[in-house]
Amino acid sequence: MRRTTEMHPADPGILGRAAELSRIEGLLGAVDGTGPQVLVLTGEAGAGKSTLVGWTAEQGLARGLRTLRVRGSEAEAGLGLSGIHQLLHPLLPGDALPVNQRKALDRAFGMAAAQDDMTLDQLSLCMSVLTLISDAASRQPLLLLVDDAQWLDLGSVDVLGFLARRLEGKPTVMLLAAREEAVPARFDRDFPHVAVGPLDRAEAGVLLDAQPNPPRGRARTQILQQAAGNPLALIELSRAIARGRTGTSQDGGAALPLTTRLENLFAADLPGLPAPTREVLLLVAAAGTGQLADLLRAAPSLDAVQALAPAEGVGLVRVEDGQVLFRHPLVRSAVYQAASFSDRRQAHLALASALTGEPDRRAWHLAAAATRQDAEVADALAESADRAHARGGYAAAAAALERAAELPPASELRARRLLSAARAAMFAGHPQWVGEISGRVGDLTEDPRLRAEASLLAGWALGVTLRHEEALALLLGVAEATAASAPDLALSTLATAATSVYNSGAPFYRAQLRRINALIGEAHDPAAFAWSQAVIDPHHQRTRLVGLLEKGLAAMSQESLGNMTALGGTTWILDETGQAIRILEQTMDVIRRAGGAGANATVTQALALALFESGSWTAAQSAAEEAFWMATEAGADNVTVGSRILQATLRALQGDHAAARTRALEAVRGVDLRKSLSLQVRHRHAVGMAAFVAGEHADAYEQLRATFTRDFRPAPVHYHASVYYLGDLAAAAVRAGRPDDARTVVDAVGHSLGPDRSPRLAAVLHRAAALLSDTQDAEDHFHAALAVSAVDCWPFEKALTQLDFGEWLRRRRRSTEARPHLSAALECFQRLDARPWIDRTAAELRAAGAPAAAARPASELTAQEQQIAELAAQGLTNRDIAARLYLSPRTVGYHLHKIFPKLGIRARAQLRDALSHDPPQ
Repeated sequence: MRRTTEMHPADPGILGRAAELSRIEGLLGAVDGTGPQVLVLTGEAGAGKSTLVGWTAEQGLARGLRTLRVRGSEAEAGLGLSGIHQLLHPLLPGDALPVNQRKALDRAFGMAAAQDDMTLDQLSLCMSVLTLISDAASRQPLLLLVDDAQWLDLGSVDVLGFLARRLEGKPTVMLLAAREEAVPARFDRDFPHVAVGPLDRAEAGVLLDAQPNPPRGRARTQILQQAAGNPLALIELSRAIARGRTGTSQDGGAALPLTTRLENLFAADLPGLPAPTREVLLLVAAAGTGQLADLLRAAPSLDAVQALAPAEGVGLVRVEDGQVLFRHPLVRSAVYQAASFSDRRQAHLALASALTGEPDRRAWHLAAAATRQDAEVADALAESADRAHARGGYAAAAAALERAAELPPASELRARRLLSAARAAMFAGHPQWVGEISGRVGDLTEDPRLRAEASLLAGWALGVTLRHEEALALLLGVAEATAASAPDLALSTLATAATSVYNSGAPFYRAQLRRINALIGEAHDPAAFAWSQAVIDPHHQRTRLVGLLEKGLAAMSQESLGNMTALGGTTWILDETGQAIRILEQTMDVIRRAGGAGANATVTQALALALFESGSWTAAQSAAEEAFWMATEAGADNVTVGSRILQATLRALQGDHAAARTRALEAVRGVDLRKSLSLQVRHRHAVGMAAFVAGEHADAYEQLRATFTRDFRPAPVHYHASVYYLGDLAAAAVRAGRPDDARTVVDAVGHSLGPDRSPRLAAVLHRAAALLSDTQDAEDHFHAALAVSAVDCWPFEKALTQLDFGEWLRRRRRSTEARPHLSAALECFQRLDARPWIDRTAAELRAAGAPAAAARPASELTAQEQQIAELAAQGLTNRDIAARLYLSPRTVGYHLHKIFPKLGIRARAQLRDALSHDPPQ
């Protein structure tokens, strides 16, 4: 469980173990007798205890400690004192010991033949070991490391227990690691314990990313589920996936093969169990749910409860509340994999017979037992898929349809079911799976419509995984070929292509989109048409585009995810930011019930961008984090990169420039940004703002300047995204001494955009022109940037203009006029927790003669606490707030627990009054 990103200050390579490492560091520090000198690590097999023991050895060496190690072995568990001999071997023969004690050790370890009839008593041995350790520690402090203590022989455990209780006053510490269910009796309660638990989902995802061949898509999701945070399981299952050995399980994930190492870890006791026990365990593994009632119906001739007793005895399962629960998800996999196909087939048939009242589960068991094409089972699976789809279970529907397509003899029917499976997998958010399924459709049918629909889905999958050129070659070809014969399909294909056209940013593809769009018309799908038209050129003919948007909104169906997603994108690209948030939140409400990772990730990232622009930075951060982890599991590279860039931007704007640079670098590692210009310019902006905050204005300018071309007449690198950075470009240019170059960029881009532009873009251009003006025109530009009330929709951008204008006025000795602008800017920056701008604005206010207390006291609420408090004051429940801010209800409750004392209140009903008071002046 080593990696290269910093997770702990003492070791940059151990993932997710900061608490454990801190406790071990405390143990090492206690070698001088200032704290507990024994620590017990517990955890399941594969949790990473040995990694921590190894790290402790490295730290001990660095601190000048002499390390003695022993690792328990099953093979030597019956060999008396083998463990203590392994520990002490570097100190033997112990010539400095008193004669009797040295003889006791010689006799214990068989190093000399007995010369008399004296028997070796346990106390003599323990005292001899204690003396040997004490003598060695007097010369150099000792670190005693005991790994896999559950396999030590009992005699060694007794000696170690005796020693551990007598380390006080000696420069010696002991770390003992054992499996949580088998901690030796001498160490199970008398010493401090640290549980090495499973990694959380985020840490597990990072560990998967660190593997040589990181798993993607549904295989990744399945690994995370089955490994349940166990580091060794995550690594071993990744290796198994890398070998390409996967099947399909009934929940839509990959059926993961276990390596021999995992089998030995999680089902080592299986071969020694009675045959009836193994039979019942296989039924439990095949059933998946662990319902005891299912087993009783499936195996009426067996006493299932009695048969499970031996498995409970060795800790493979536990039976409670009518459920048979495996100790770990991989125990189930190991039990299933250890059985022959014949035994697995019989188990599935038995379960199918017992589940006549549950048609979905019965269909899957029949399919698992099928040995040939079976139209009846295929139909049952297809019906199951329909029911899953109606419940929003797209992954389950896709898996059922994919399996159903393997069973009927008619190729045309197989093609249609594969196409439906690919479509369901798209809504489930698994682009790689979509690509796999849709790629098989063409081999089964010559129907041009089916082949075109399969190509549309394949193009979507390619675009989501950042392969925009391949996606557009496929999608634009399909759209042009079907423009006359199937205009509805052609327009849907163009809408899918438009997303890749936008992300690519290449002028050629925009021209192609315009040309093919002209062949179709808007009547077939106003939402799709509005989206594709807006992508072609969002900054010209705005009035016409808003008209198309209104037609799409009038026809919007909340039953169509594609329809809602297209309109969400259209409102965002046209700077109708508030409306974009409303539509995207509605879309999230529709698809959140489906549990689709990648589909959710794409919409969630769009929502995060809109929230960021609207000044809801806390919600934007939460949405970006959620989008990142969903997309990472789904293999949606466009979102994994974009969400990290947004997080880097937020870090920069809130003052953490070092973390912003790290996050931005991680975001684009291994990605060719030349083929995704939207991400390229957003990355440049994030890095540029980090440099700006750090005071490195020349570097900031170069990064922001790179979002525009170096032509004689500079143009945006990305036709849409770049232009919003003109204000930041101008601000950096002034501080870097590059106003002339920046003025060339602003003038060229301003002339190219034309007059029909959004209020937001107009304000950005006026701010840039004001900053770069060396004449009285600057004041006119500042007034123009702030004149339109619509700019309130983008509060941070407005606050930057207010700050710039306030500075401009103060430097011209117009402090009275400057203070209102600076005060308004400060309020916004405080709400957003934009610390660099808080400090700068507060300094400007002081220079303008405002009271020093204008800045917010440190004891007030953080930006996130403020947002939660305001929503709670409106009467929203913790669950409502959690859904709004993409937090858990528990997290909301935690924040409210901190908010109440800060506001001096005790009840939720007091929030409204507390928040209505102005901060002290």
